Amino acid sequence: MPVDCPPVPRAPSRPHRVVALVAAGQELYPVTSASAVFGYHGPDIPQHYSFGLCAEHPGSLPTTLGAPVQVDSGLDALDDADTVLVAGWTLTPSPAVLRAVSRAHARGARIVAVCAGIFIPAALGLLDGRRASVHWELSGELAARHPRVIPDDTVIYVDHGDVATAGASAATLDLCLHQVLQEHGAAHALRVGRQLAAGPHREGCQRQYPPLPTAGPMPDSLAPLLEWLLAHLPDPVTVDDMAARAGVSRRTLTRQFTEQLGVPPARWLLERRLAATRALLEETDLPVETIAARVGLSSAVNLRRRFHTALRTTPAAYRRSFR
Repeated sequence: MPVDCPPVPRAPSRPHRVVALVAAGQELYPVTSASAVFGYHGPDIPQHYSFGLCAEHPGSLPTTLGAPVQVDSGLDALDDADTVLVAGWTLTPSPAVLRAVSRAHARGARIVAVCAGIFIPAALGLLDGRRASVHWELSGELAARHPRVIPDDTVIYVDHGDVATAGASAATLDLCLHQVLQEHGAAHALRVGRQLAAGPHREGCQRQYPPLPTAGPMPDSLAPLLEWLLAHLPDPVTVDDMAARAGVSRRTLTRQFTEQLGVPPARWLLERRLAATRALLEETDLPVETIAARVGLSSAVNLRRRFHTALRTTPAAYRRSFR
């Protein structure tokens, strides 16, 4: 979600503790995605987080992969968690689970619910009157069980600060990188993403992929174009240039971007250029004119205007906050 003023990163006295609450029949993808973002990235990347698992009934838990996962900690692990990741659950969580998550939230822990995990904060009333990202297959069930929640099955995640929701497990990586960006800045989030060889971080407003009318995997036809654009940020690329590169019409390219990424091609490119701008402001002392040339925003005047429209602050103020 957009924010009016970027938060100032703080160096905590201990790593921010992320605990994933798992259960029998767990899908591993959201757990491993969160572990990849919040885990160890080598000596060259600061370690701001620790990551662990807990369960209502610890032990060897079956997973959708067919191989079990060993969980040694019980619900008391949530008592000192800074972020609770509800990586998957049933539609009717037990009273013990609800009490543990409620205590964590009341203490100030952030609750991150993925896919069916949304039913835990919803049952606690934490999403009453709030918009929540929900998988389209669960949208009707959520509305029936928790009518005060405002379900949104079109966006990949929604972040309210204390509670965040991701509709599909594939959005876990995006939501976790979003948290890293908010807490430690764009440059650190970009370093973590590059270390994971992850694709460009998707904003919460981007669309969930709807169910396809045909069976089988859908090739990511935009991937070569997106990689080319990221490698040519300084160049004056137009939408017609993008369409020619992709070998499709301008209209077809716009439709593909809107359906698959939730934004038109020019908007997607601008967001990538602004992300690169933030990283350069955080990590270098380059003048704004030089940054504008490096990220393809042509001039300092244009960069300042675009930056202020997107972040409601100036490049100079942003740099002071993050350096």
